[in-house]
Order: sequence, then C-alpha cells, then structure tokens
Amino acid sequence: ADRLAGASERLARFGLRLERFGPGAVAVRETPAMLGEVDTAKLVRDLADEIADTDTIETLKERLDAIAATMACHGSVRSGRRLRPEEMNALLRQMEDTPGSGTCNHGRPTYVELKLADIERLFGRR
Repeated sequence: ADRLAGASERLARFGLRLERFGPGAVAVRETPAMLGEVDTAKLVRDLADEIADTDTIETLKERLDAIAATMACHGSVRSGRRLRPEEMNALLRQMEDTPGSGTCNHGRPTYVELKLADIERLFGRR
C-alpha cells in the first residue's frame, strides 16, 4: 500500500487513481477507460510487485500502449480505400507534423518514396 500510495501521481497520469484507505490498503477510484473491464485487484497487485522490484509502472504503460496501438491500426486508412484529394492533403499534412509517422506502430512503412527516375523506370521511359 505504501508503494502504491507513493506512486499514485505517476499512476494517475495513466488514468489509475487510487488513495490510501487505512493501514495496508488502497482504494481504487478510477481505472483507465481504455482497459475496459479489468481485474482491478490483480492489476493493483501486479503494479505493487513491479514497483517493489523495479520502481517502475511499465506494466500499466505497456498495456495502455498496446491498446492505443491496436486502436490506431484499426482506425487507419486501409489499402483500397479511396480518399478525396482534400483527405489526402490533410493526411499528408498530419504526417509531416507527426514524429515517427514513417512507420506504423508495428514497424511497417506508411509510405514509399519514389523519385521521378524510379517512376520513369517503372513505365519503361528510362
């Protein structure tokens, strides 16, 4: 309980809000919405163990990152979907402003750069 209370601010940044609840106990007030239905007691025990072992809360961060990555992939533009020119332009502007946009969260490239010479070669012009 002491370890969890000590990490409460770090945990709150990820949406897990807890507070001391008497000696040796914590009350969980909120869990990250992204986790959906969660075994709160197991999550809190796992985090307490992790804090004791490594003084980190990576388990929670990794679970949230994995869910966010999956959600991002499911919401992405898929092959074969036709985009209007203004949608393409907006997407390209967003990619310019987004660090790491050259690959998806699984490491796959999100675009391929072709130089004019590459295109000419593809069409037998060179």
